Amino acid sequence: MLAKRIIPCLDVLGGRVVKGTRFVNLQDAGDPVERAAFYDREGADELVFLDITASAEGRRTMIEVVRKTAASIFIPLAVGGGIDSVDFMGELLQSGADKISVNTAALANPALIRDGAARFGSQCIVTAIDARRVEERPGSPPRWEVYSHGGRRPTGRDAIAWAVEVEKLGAGEILLTSMDADGTRDGYDIALLAAVAGAVPIPVIASGGAGTLEHLSQALTIGKAHAVLVASILHYGLYSIAEIKNFLAEKGLPVRPVSNYIT
Repeated sequence: MLAKRIIPCLDVLGGRVVKGTRFVNLQDAGDPVERAAFYDREGADELVFLDITASAEGRRTMIEVVRKTAASIFIPLAVGGGIDSVDFMGELLQSGADKISVNTAALANPALIRDGAARFGSQCIVTAIDARRVEERPGSPPRWEVYSHGGRRPTGRDAIAWAVEVEKLGAGEILLTSMDADGTRDGYDIALLAAVAGAVPIPVIASGGAGTLEHLSQALTIGKAHAVLVASILHYGLYSIAEIKNFLAEKGLPVRPVSNYIT
């Protein structure tokens, strides 16, 4: 069984790491380069860097910040935000990114996923899906709608159907964020996770809602996620990556060795 990955997320706004609740009320959480280097030393498996307002502001990811972040770490780095062409994907990969995360541009032009996978390989292409639960009549099965532009615009797309489509287009992973749970520390949306993970054969990264170690375990077992994205609980010192990995190992989940990590 493949090791479960612990992936810190750096939501970047104006060159600073920020964290909010349900995509609003953003608070400063430090310098992205310093944060990245710290999580690398602590034993993170990968890192995600998201320029969260790039698409909404009609601009591209801050490539110089990406370059400095990549230079400070040895673990794989996924980068997202305002990535609207295969050529720009190439620029980011040349600047130190290992994976490209697409969201808004892929919703407008799904061929971006196919073309990116064809040029760089599916393992380089991550499709981020920001989903919010749709109110249904009592007794109806749950549904989730996909949002674009950093969670600002509803798209009318069903999250499960979109996940199936992006896998067929060539995405190698799905970064799935519950907008309802994001930043609440009340736990991941397990129903959403299980629904998407059960619909596609590619890895699904759980994002949005982690507040306790048990939440991480639930996402990786009940939710069938292959990895967990974590932000608040790391940025504000609730847990260390070593504590997370030790807990998951005690639960019988495969994780990369923790013996050499900071405790």
